Amino acid sequence: MEIIRSNFKINLHKVYQAIEEADFFAIDGEFSGISDGPSVTALTSGFDTPEERYQKLKKHSMDFLLFQFGLCAFKYDHTNSKHVTKSFNFYVFPKPFSRSSPDVKFVCQSSSIDFLASQGFDFNKVFCSGIPYLNQEEERQLREQFDEKRSQANGAGSLAKCPVTIPEDQKKFIDQVIKKIEDFLQSEEKRSLELDPCTGFQRKLIYQTLSWKYPKGIHVETLETDKERHIVISKVDEEERKRREQERYTKEQEELNDAVGFSRVIHAIANSGKLVVGHNMLLDVMHTIHQFYCPLPADLNEFKEMTTCVFPRLLDTKLMASTQPFKDIINNTSLAELEKRLKETPFDPPKVESAEGFPSYDTASEQLHEAGYDAYITGLCFISMANYLGSLLSPPKMCVSARSKLIEPFFNKLFLMRVMDIPYLNLEGPDLQPKRDHVLHVTFPKEWKTSDLYQLFSAFGNIQISWIDDTSAFVSLSQPEQVQIAVNTSKYAESYRIQTYAEYVGKNREGKQVKRKWTEDSWKEVDRKRPHVSGPCYHTNSSTAAGMVGKRTLSPDQGEAGLEERESEEISDSELEHTDSCADPLPEGRKKAKKLKRMKKELSLAGSVSDSPPVLFEVPDTW
Repeated sequence: MEIIRSNFKINLHKVYQAIEEADFFAIDGEFSGISDGPSVTALTSGFDTPEERYQKLKKHSMDFLLFQFGLCAFKYDHTNSKHVTKSFNFYVFPKPFSRSSPDVKFVCQSSSIDFLASQGFDFNKVFCSGIPYLNQEEERQLREQFDEKRSQANGAGSLAKCPVTIPEDQKKFIDQVIKKIEDFLQSEEKRSLELDPCTGFQRKLIYQTLSWKYPKGIHVETLETDKERHIVISKVDEEERKRREQERYTKEQEELNDAVGFSRVIHAIANSGKLVVGHNMLLDVMHTIHQFYCPLPADLNEFKEMTTCVFPRLLDTKLMASTQPFKDIINNTSLAELEKRLKETPFDPPKVESAEGFPSYDTASEQLHEAGYDAYITGLCFISMANYLGSLLSPPKMCVSARSKLIEPFFNKLFLMRVMDIPYLNLEGPDLQPKRDHVLHVTFPKEWKTSDLYQLFSAFGNIQISWIDDTSAFVSLSQPEQVQIAVNTSKYAESYRIQTYAEYVGKNREGKQVKRKWTEDSWKEVDRKRPHVSGPCYHTNSSTAAGMVGKRTLSPDQGEAGLEERESEEISDSELEHTDSCADPLPEGRKKAKKLKRMKKELSLAGSVSDSPPVLFEVPDTW
């Protein structure tokens, strides 16, 4: 079901009903871009830590707009042994509610816009008919503005009981207004008086003065046109005045709810506490919280706590398909290919039917990159994989519930794209900490290419390269004992420098500590503590020459292989699968409980794994 601004309000009850009835939801988002700076390859480096990946996405992806949100609610019909779906495709756009509403700035990435356009995406529906929204802070501020206006209309409480102090430069203006009102009240013909437009401060003085001077017999309200605001005064008895005040209050509340807009859907999903399924969903989750709740916190652990408060149960189908027992029988985990693979043996595609009044999707037509359709097939993939787990039980279980313990190992673990040895971000505990004692950090001139790195490390056998930026990369050796040999070769090199991964991490930590100290200390204290350095300071990483000074020699064949490897490493925005994209804050007691739970897990779980790719989930023959 397509939902835009014009039909959002009349269909909101259908959305709420679908959320209330559902066993679980699948979600998906479409964005105006992925990265505002580094390439997608650099944004998703193979040796990012979860903290680094979070910081990269927070810095380079959150200024884009999530402008289409797909929601598909799944409910199992036990009588007919089938899943009933209700799919929604929301177009979202931060249209300013009023002059005082936030005027949101966002950026677009040409490659992402071009890709969506090639898929038939309707941008007019976003910009002309998108549903508005507010995050929690914006909603709070707007409610305060409404309360202030209401208080102002009622004479600002105690101010109505005493004369208002009017500035000297406004006394003449207020006197003229009072004379007009006196003449109006003396007239038996006129029932209303429209005052000339004036400033906001003058309107406030008028409201306060009239509330004190005429507590009964008139009704005062501000009317707004496209160009200006003006006050209208009407003659009413007390009963009529109260009725109008109540009508105005009701209208204002409706306008406020309209301004909160699509955020109400996210609040309902969060308040349900039900399982939310996505595919490669880290960006979806980050954008949803950032856009409809509050700006993302600077600290990863705070993000984890915030996310589990908003969405208590998340499941990433890309991670599920990439781990045991699925990884050995699923070769391609992109959403489109995964959906096709799960229709084949040994999987059994689920029986699915759209609810009455909801359009059905045909997977044969492949409406990929429409958020509602992608959410729909994400849900299908989850059901197929969950049911496959059930088939391994003894006796087999043909339909696995979204509340089954079989799928609990996959809860609250979000897939980390292209990270070689940390497959997921763990929202409810410590992240994996592989040794990486076989990894080197290399800095080099900007002119270098992948072939240059392959040439440099030609004597060390098979290597893996993960670019960080134009002048640095991680290089993974096949044998950890070769690491020190490689480091030693760079001691006298002028154009490049090699250090161990541990040295790289240690220097990064020192840099962060120095930066933090710089911001905390006063300038005087910094000057006092600044060390006195005698003699010149030399940079060891001089990279003025584009040549390969001090590099090992290599056959041309290896260089060409390196170029091919680099080409195969490059990924497009479309391959990111649109890197699959609240409720009231939880009480302090529940937050503390979550912290305690996390502390217990940290004590009980090992915080490190070997440098070999970890097998996360083994499903035995019997449970």
